[in-house]
Amino acid sequence: MQNHELRNLLSVFITNFQRVDVLWQLAALALCLALAWLLTRLLRRKHLPVGGAWEAGRRGLNRVLFPLIALLLLMVAREVVRQRYQVNLLNIAVPLLISWAVIRMVVFALRHAFAPSGWLAAFERIIALVVWAVVALHIVGLLPEIIDGLEAITFSVGKQKLSVWLLLQGAFVVLTTLLVALWIGGVLDDRLMRAEGMDASLRVVLARLGKAVLMLVAILISLPMVGIDLTTLSVFGGALGVGLGFGLQKIASNYVSGFIILLDRSIRMGNMITVDRYSGQVMQITTRYTVLRALSGVEAIVPNEVLVSSVVQNETYTNPQVRQSVQVQVSYAADPERAMAILVEVARRHPRVLADPEPKAFLVRFADSGVDLELGFWIGDPQEGTLGVRSDLNLEIWRAFKAAGIEIPFPQRDVRIIRARARQESET
Repeated sequence: MQNHELRNLLSVFITNFQRVDVLWQLAALALCLALAWLLTRLLRRKHLPVGGAWEAGRRGLNRVLFPLIALLLLMVAREVVRQRYQVNLLNIAVPLLISWAVIRMVVFALRHAFAPSGWLAAFERIIALVVWAVVALHIVGLLPEIIDGLEAITFSVGKQKLSVWLLLQGAFVVLTTLLVALWIGGVLDDRLMRAEGMDASLRVVLARLGKAVLMLVAILISLPMVGIDLTTLSVFGGALGVGLGFGLQKIASNYVSGFIILLDRSIRMGNMITVDRYSGQVMQITTRYTVLRALSGVEAIVPNEVLVSSVVQNETYTNPQVRQSVQVQVSYAADPERAMAILVEVARRHPRVLADPEPKAFLVRFADSGVDLELGFWIGDPQEGTLGVRSDLNLEIWRAFKAAGIEIPFPQRDVRIIRARARQESET
């Protein structure tokens, strides 16, 4: 568009804006929008039943409440203004509000239909705004001119000649196919997670691979549909390869390690593991990291590369049973066999101590102040913690020894002063 055409368009706009009928229409439109906004805020404060279909209906009504109220007010205002002035501007505003309400409702319905994908909720307003802007340009008749202008802006990528309009078409088709692919991936993920006969790690890796394959197929299908040659992507593929070589090695390594962990099932959900200086229960395994929840409640996000390249102590790899021990010392005056029998009896009474393997007591060594004994026992739920079991057993052992008259000695030392004794002997 040349400079004189822009000036002519601007002058026509200013001339129309100075007309009385246009001013009345703008005032009516602004008043309707302001009243609709106030009424919408008042109606949203009404407490409706929450949960189930009521909740979905309330949220859907909130999406279209403002444009519907504005539409009703605008139709009344149009009839009032029509008595004395032209209402061309209000006639254009009516289909704009109708399309706004329809688009917001459709996007909201798609959000619920594609609920497994989840990400649509974050971009609901943006998607609705973009679609409405295109529809609005079509209603006012500016869309063909904008399309012609975008087609005139061309550039070359390799041997392929592209235009801005072609890229926008490609982006729209890619986003649409990706939306369908994500919905199918969400349905597949939901079905796999409910397959109880399949290992949890295998379900996760199949869901991840399914989504990745579906997204790749969606891109490969959508780009040729708008006339974009796939060979033009070789430039971006080369750039991606250079990026992986220089700065993304760790990220790529973590993703590959994540798939290795999920496929070989060396670490599973619920395992109690220790890697490096982190220890806890495996709560989540993704393709990039693994979440460990310590007994203190602190969660550590460990990159998958660390789990693959380091030695991992898995307490529940093949068997969830873990051996624990409690050490205690008795005096030399006590009967060690009686003390060992009390230790075993105390362990058998604890609800978390397993009967098979059965708890056993051992005489470890003869120490300076007494005899060291050890109580060995097994538990089947290490994810619940081990300190509580040892604390309970120590308390019961103390009570049982006190009732049986078995002394738990404190450190004793005999100090002999040689010089003082020699002086006393010489004086006598």
